[in-house]
Amino acid sequence: MFKRKKMRNSTVKPIELDAIAISWLTVALGLALLPHLTHLPIWSGVLFAGTVGWRWWVAQNPSRQLPKPWLRASLTLLIVVLVFYSFKTLFGREAGVALLAAMAAMKFLESRTLRDGLILLMLGYFLVMANLLYSQSLLMAGYLLAILVVMLAAQTMTQRQHSAIPIKAVLRLNLRTVLQGLPVMLILFVLFPRIPGPLWGMPKDAHSGLTGLDDKMTPGAISQLIKSDEVAFRVRFSSPIPPPNQRYWRGPVLWRYDGVTWTRSTDLPRKEFPYTVEGESIDYSVIVEPYGKRWLFALDLPYRLPPEAGITRGLELMRKTPVNELTRYKMSSYPNYQTGPLETTWRWRSLRLPEDTDPQTRRLAQEWRSRYAKPEQIVQAALRYFREEPFYYTLSPPGGLVDNNIDRFLFETRRGFCEHYAGSFVFLMRAAGVPARVVTGYQGGESNALSDYFIVRQSDAHAWAEVWLQGRGWTRVDPTAAVSPARIERGIQAAVDLNDLPFMARRDNSWRQDLSLRWDSFNNLWNEWVLSYGPERQREFLSGLGFGPVDWRGMTTAMVALLGVLSLLAVGWQILRRRTTHDPVIHWYQRFCNKLARRGLTREIYEGPVDFTERVAQQRPDIAPQVRRIGHLYAKLRYSRNLPTAESIEALRRGIRQLRV
Repeated sequence: MFKRKKMRNSTVKPIELDAIAISWLTVALGLALLPHLTHLPIWSGVLFAGTVGWRWWVAQNPSRQLPKPWLRASLTLLIVVLVFYSFKTLFGREAGVALLAAMAAMKFLESRTLRDGLILLMLGYFLVMANLLYSQSLLMAGYLLAILVVMLAAQTMTQRQHSAIPIKAVLRLNLRTVLQGLPVMLILFVLFPRIPGPLWGMPKDAHSGLTGLDDKMTPGAISQLIKSDEVAFRVRFSSPIPPPNQRYWRGPVLWRYDGVTWTRSTDLPRKEFPYTVEGESIDYSVIVEPYGKRWLFALDLPYRLPPEAGITRGLELMRKTPVNELTRYKMSSYPNYQTGPLETTWRWRSLRLPEDTDPQTRRLAQEWRSRYAKPEQIVQAALRYFREEPFYYTLSPPGGLVDNNIDRFLFETRRGFCEHYAGSFVFLMRAAGVPARVVTGYQGGESNALSDYFIVRQSDAHAWAEVWLQGRGWTRVDPTAAVSPARIERGIQAAVDLNDLPFMARRDNSWRQDLSLRWDSFNNLWNEWVLSYGPERQREFLSGLGFGPVDWRGMTTAMVALLGVLSLLAVGWQILRRRTTHDPVIHWYQRFCNKLARRGLTREIYEGPVDFTERVAQQRPDIAPQVRRIGHLYAKLRYSRNLPTAESIEALRRGIRQLRV
């Protein structure tokens, strides 16, 4: 009774983390945090390096002490204050990741036991996954897969820190573990039924900083966007590729003008197309990068609605939710169309101008209106004006926003980018009584012949105009083409100095460009088959394999069946491997046991080598020295930290062969 009570009150001393485990944890968490340093505050990286370095220094010098609890508590409070000061909140993606990194650093500073090490590893796994909130590129996925192997190795060395396993063996073991899990991952990825949209909502700041067109246009806005070579979307045509002067990728349509800025009008999307089409369609698929807005891009004019999308009176494709993830959709467009009559409300919107602005421009428009009877003639007069007067197409127009911006551009500076020409043209048309509006989007695109698709970059951003003409409806007019035809026919790189463009937008046919296009081909495959593998893509892929129409029941059945087959193969492989594995130490010990069993000295299943040979020695004193020597030698070879040498294996073999029972 006394002994039982004593055992109940006794405590097991926790396993302390040694210097090797601390070193592994330092490397693993440092690599997990490394990509975050590009978007975390500088103090966050300094804090992590300082606390982790402090803990590593203490591990290397056991006589040193970790900080006192009051100091750790003060640092924790300071971290919370710094996060709130930096982000003005403690919630969201940015603040949340900063808190996660800081708390991992503070936990590192107090880690002493195996339990603390395992908690640190869990925080490290969260840091690894948090990287996907910022980038899901092929390069990032490969990096995180490598970090996963290191994290698993750190977990192995933390739990078996006294085993003295070589580093190469640990990495090889965990790499093999990851590779063995890849078939299961592949089956789940391909066959697990997909649902439209993400499983959970992202924080509001998760999509901040995304580059793309806005729903408003001020002078200089698009020319700033031209300086980015980020990919806006990629296009793969399944019908003949249209010529450059038809590659207008329609985006936001701007109706309102306040003297400086053009903005969209509120317009609810519908499911019916408010126009008729003629001729042959252009069929293609689009993979658009996340940019945090609701509109989708399509050639003029779209005649197919992507899932969860509609079309507005401005002929914009609009989704119900913003494009916050890589999105793939199929599209059909018609270059020949007729939009029909113009409703009274929208006619008023397409003629409205701010009062008492730009008098010179108004007088010029009124002169054209009095001279020409038809709107088509007024349009041609404006294009002739841009073509014949000394206008210049430039990325660096005179800056500053002043009163009468249109007058200043048309009659003084005459230097501008596409937004200047589109905005002033629409102003002229409205002042002359011709309904008009500004359309923004992209024009052109770069062909990647290596993979047969087009890349449309932010540097291809463009603005043009549409006028409403009787009998034709809304008609595209691009005043930029009158000033710089090369911009439309050969792209932005043909219209401006290449040194003013970002590297990937230059298209100078250098080896670096060729290498970049090859890398983009890999990225496009990753985007098409991984990031945009949604419900439609899944059904398309499985149907293409010959399964015919598939639903979630069929996919679930196939998934469970394949996982079952894979499990049976894994079990069978392990059984076969155990039978065929030739471990000389186990082999000779088994022969030793068989030799004794033939003389009635059978080893019990619960007996270890030392206990078994001790029992044999008591029953057979004549062979006791030999049996004890064999048992101790086998235990040393089988359970030692060090791998057995050829000499020690030979000694075991010789002892067993010389044993005479």
